[in-house]
Amino acid sequence: MKFKKAMPVLLTALMGATVLTTGCSVMRDQQTTGSYVDDSAITTKVKALFVDDKTVAASSISVETLNGTVQLSGFAKSDAEKQRAEQIAKSVDNVRAVKNDIVVRK
Repeated sequence: MKFKKAMPVLLTALMGATVLTTGCSVMRDQQTTGSYVDDSAITTKVKALFVDDKTVAASSISVETLNGTVQLSGFAKSDAEKQRAEQIAKSVDNVRAVKNDIVVRK
């Protein structure tokens, strides 16, 4: 009987520990409409700037944005191209951070 009364307390403690150790990840379906629109605008702006820049191969680099964090992936021909893509992304309004996962092909 004592175990049945303690079960809700144990479950609550376990759930709290799980959240603290694993963190709360935000998935795209958990975004608000406003943040989704902002993220879409950031992605569009970064891609447009890639097209305008002569040193960045826009077709080889993917851009995704979630809650103001831009993730770059794909391939670059040089470290200079990789760094330029990151600089461009950081220059866009409302970008909080840039995660540069571009791989340099040598």
